[in-house]
Amino acid sequence: MTATASPQGSSEPILRVEEACVSYGKLQVLHAASFEVPRGQITGLIGPNGAGKSTLFNAITGNVPLSSGKITREGRLISGLSPNRIFASGVARTFQIPRPFARMSVFENVLVSAPGQAGETAWRALLQMRRVARQERALRDRVRDVVSFCGLDPVRDLPAGSISGGQQKLLELARVLIADPELILLDEPAAGVNPRLLDTLVDKIVTLNGQGKSFLVIEHNMDMVMSLCDPIVVLARGSVILAGSAAEVAADPQVIEAYLGGEAA
Repeated sequence: MTATASPQGSSEPILRVEEACVSYGKLQVLHAASFEVPRGQITGLIGPNGAGKSTLFNAITGNVPLSSGKITREGRLISGLSPNRIFASGVARTFQIPRPFARMSVFENVLVSAPGQAGETAWRALLQMRRVARQERALRDRVRDVVSFCGLDPVRDLPAGSISGGQQKLLELARVLIADPELILLDEPAAGVNPRLLDTLVDKIVTLNGQGKSFLVIEHNMDMVMSLCDPIVVLARGSVILAGSAAEVAADPQVIEAYLGGEAA
């Protein structure tokens, strides 16, 4: 299978990356990277340290500009848009190192992540008090549901900075889910997570995928990738060298070379 082939055949992928290049001065981090994220799939993105995976995530979410190439969301160009507009289009991400508001409670962290709150606008807060109050009640109910879904009820009222690393990963997911995105980008969700909480996290991903959410997952835990993701995209030295099934990826000589051939960290 070529690096740009879609397992969904002729259906429009939820995300398409075409010839994406990112440079920092003379250093080119991404080199004409091309691949697709099929709608309704959990797509894995793997590669050695330094392959450009996080840079690619930053490019998709608008945090770094492309030097050339383009990124489209269901055929609509999103490269060049601000992170806020890309987020509003239904693309959201977590971070490898969680970034909660440490002194705020877990509940409050999820609450403030909800977009489009009427009470954020001063004139609405004053002139549409009933509407704002209704929305806040509905939002708090939704936050409770999301916190519960992510298994965070036992720590709901604790400062986010005091909970475990695995719970902070679940909090990252909760903060994304409150915006109800269609495509979720997960940056190394298994890193630093104990096996019990990792099982919980994987279960949540599978459940959400069954509800129609699409995923693009950067991960170094190969057991997790091979059992969870299809297709899998392999990035090495800034280029996509393969996109295929777990079996195709595991058997490909280029992938073996990329992981064992001394890729720079």
